[in-house]
Amino acid sequence: MKNMIRKYLKTIILCTIGANMSTSSTVDVSATSKQINEESYRTVTETFDWGPAITKIIIYLGATVSKDSITNETFKIRVIRTENRIESPILGEAEGECKIIKAYVSDNDGNVQFKGKYVTLELEVGPDVSLTSPINYDLTTNLNGWVNCDFTIKQNNDIVTDSGKISGLVINKFAGGTKKLVDDFKIGSATYDNITIKYVSYTPENDYSKKPLIIWLHGIGEGGTDGLLPISGNKAVNFASKDIQVYFNGAYILVPQAPTFWMDGFNGFGDGSSKYEKALMSLIKDYVSKNSNIDTNRIYIGGDSNGGYMTMLMIRDYADYFAAAFPTCEALKDTLITDKDIEAFKKVPIWFTAAKTDTTVPPADYVVPTYDRLVQAGDTNVHFSFFDNVIDTTGLYKKADNTPYEYNGHWSWIYVYNNQCSSIINGKVTTLMEWLSDQQLNKETKSQTGMRPITVSQTITISQN
Repeated sequence: MKNMIRKYLKTIILCTIGANMSTSSTVDVSATSKQINEESYRTVTETFDWGPAITKIIIYLGATVSKDSITNETFKIRVIRTENRIESPILGEAEGECKIIKAYVSDNDGNVQFKGKYVTLELEVGPDVSLTSPINYDLTTNLNGWVNCDFTIKQNNDIVTDSGKISGLVINKFAGGTKKLVDDFKIGSATYDNITIKYVSYTPENDYSKKPLIIWLHGIGEGGTDGLLPISGNKAVNFASKDIQVYFNGAYILVPQAPTFWMDGFNGFGDGSSKYEKALMSLIKDYVSKNSNIDTNRIYIGGDSNGGYMTMLMIRDYADYFAAAFPTCEALKDTLITDKDIEAFKKVPIWFTAAKTDTTVPPADYVVPTYDRLVQAGDTNVHFSFFDNVIDTTGLYKKADNTPYEYNGHWSWIYVYNNQCSSIINGKVTTLMEWLSDQQLNKETKSQTGMRPITVSQTITISQN
């Protein structure tokens, strides 16, 4: 299976999250121009279904300009991407000119202004645009990592101000950056039995009521020691968005990072064990003990692929601790699951997600037979969103024939992050997050009638609108 994952990951082209370093700027101002001494740029990074992208460059000009003085052609931007890991070649474009799709006078945060000392340049981003997407995958280690993105912004056209004309700016001094939602998380670290686990956590607004805890376990490419990759490598950061938080009236989020892979077992890769399991459980219990506002009856755990594998291990071995689980494209092979394990899984409400086009973790060998066995064993609160494929549902990205852009079939986590999994429960269409927010320990949750075993050719739910 590791070879399958490696083969799949060779197709990923990602880039850095704004760890950009620039050192100088050059200004060539005409005789009537106002001299500017501290020109610099800042970046804004956002995380999309396919991963992170640098969406905006905010330039500090040092002189006040009006909105009519800036057009999409006023500046051009070039970026050079370099790896911090010497042996890791850049996948995708290593350097090139970024396409500017919008330019306007703004404030320091990139908000449109009639007049101001800042200009914001919005960049083209997309699942196939590598210059603005900020992580690089190492084919040797099977891990993503940040790269340096050095931007140079050159002025093409004069900018007329009340006090003169600005010409010939060359800006390459980096003044920092922001990462939407990611900046709302805190990085932490804990060590248990000589195993150190980095993690990020999100704390909801305190209204003096108990809040649930959502634990998310990352996929194979996001292991390491930086802490941020598990929420930045793909859209896991969205659990902190208002769209998701509203279902829980605010929820704590805990996203641990395996030093390598959750699937590193004691006897082999993906052998049904994990050398990080005890340390992970210790971290979870410590985090809960230090946050007394967490409702211990509503601790939920989920993860994708490698993290889905670990989710299955955690609910197998700590079935009485978790109120519900939502493993996605989970990588615990069904042949490693005993009948005793099935009885443990039955104690935990579970919502599986996968896609039929997943060739990395083929559903026929993993989730489908496991789901079937749970249904046959009489599980009354197990659900399965089984998609035909994984497509763009934003309407922004299309294939050549104008049909929705199609992602790798392994990427079914996209539907989870966007709460696009749904099922008929007690006669009502219910989304994954609605269902999850309703789960509690020791609560009677018999829900879906008429559940039946399935085959790979069948689809339980399709939510691609």
